[in-house]
This record gives sequence, C-alpha cells and structure tokens, in this order.
Amino acid sequence: MFLPRVPGFSLVGSVALLSSLFTATIALAQSVDSVKRIPIPNSDFPISGAVIVPPGYETIYLSGSIPQPVNVKATNPAEKFGDTKTQTISVMKQIEAALEKQQLSLSDVVMMHVYLVGDPAKDGHMDFAGMMAGYTQFFGTPEQPNKPARSAVQVAALAVPGAMVEIEVIAVRKRGVHAEPAGLK
Repeated sequence: MFLPRVPGFSLVGSVALLSSLFTATIALAQSVDSVKRIPIPNSDFPISGAVIVPPGYETIYLSGSIPQPVNVKATNPAEKFGDTKTQTISVMKQIEAALEKQQLSLSDVVMMHVYLVGDPAKDGHMDFAGMMAGYTQFFGTPEQPNKPARSAVQVAALAVPGAMVEIEVIAVRKRGVHAEPAGLK
C-alpha cells in the first residue's frame, strides 16, 4: 500500500493521529447514544439540573406511590405511616420494586415529582429535610450515582389520610436492550 509523504508527518505520527480521531469519534458516538445528566452548576445537591435522553430510548412512566403503613394497628396517622423520612424510604422501596418488574432500576430514573403534605409536627410545613434524608439513601450514592431531574412541592393532602409523601417517576431504557417488560403483553 502506498502512503504519500506529507512534510512534517511520519507514518507513526499519522497512525497516532488516526487512532486519536477514531477514539474521539467512538467517544462522541457513545455520548450521543447515552442518557446525559447535567449537574446543577456550582452545586453538590443530589439532583440533576437537566437530563437529556437521546433518540432510541423507551420511556416508562410510573404512577405516584404512597407509603405503606409501618404500624397498621395505629389509629394516629403519624404513628400509622411514620415521619416524612420513613415514608420517603417506604415509597422509594416500592418504586424500586416496580422498576425491577419492568427490568429497570433506580439508575434508569430521569425525572421525579415529589408531593409532600405539611407535617403536623412542623406546624403544617413540608418536611423537605426529612424527604431528603430518605431520598439520599437511593440517589447520588456510590452504589447508585445517577441523579434524576426532580421537583418537590407541598400539597394540601393526598388520597390516603396520614400519607405525607407521594412520588412519581419517569424512567428510560435503550430500545431492544431488555426483554419485554412484565405486564405489557
């Protein structure tokens, strides 16, 4: 094979340049092909400022989940469901189980909406710190570093008296990577 001589370039230099271009092209193709999570500038807050999902992904919308009772015999709602942190952990475990049924995990969540009822123990204000104490056990951890875009708002009430937390999520997966999800036949 004939390679023309270019002043200032050696065969080794040309191979190195081609190798670098090839590697950069592969990296660019992979980055365009995967979900991109954009951090909030100058912040270590455990959510993404935005999440970009490229073409070729399926979107899965999970309905809102509310906590399971921690004490079914309790008559006081706070004793029945626990505090905001306890309720958040309960809801996150339910979401995790629902995602697993669809062959997904919390790392596939790209958007989350959190609805918090005012906590009577906090003069009717939402317990955002309690929600974050539960949330950070599932997102932004060394085991699961992916962070969704997220909103959290206070609402007047939820459908079940005593429930102070409802969370809905949107997750994505690459088309054709997983088998048919459960319940979608």
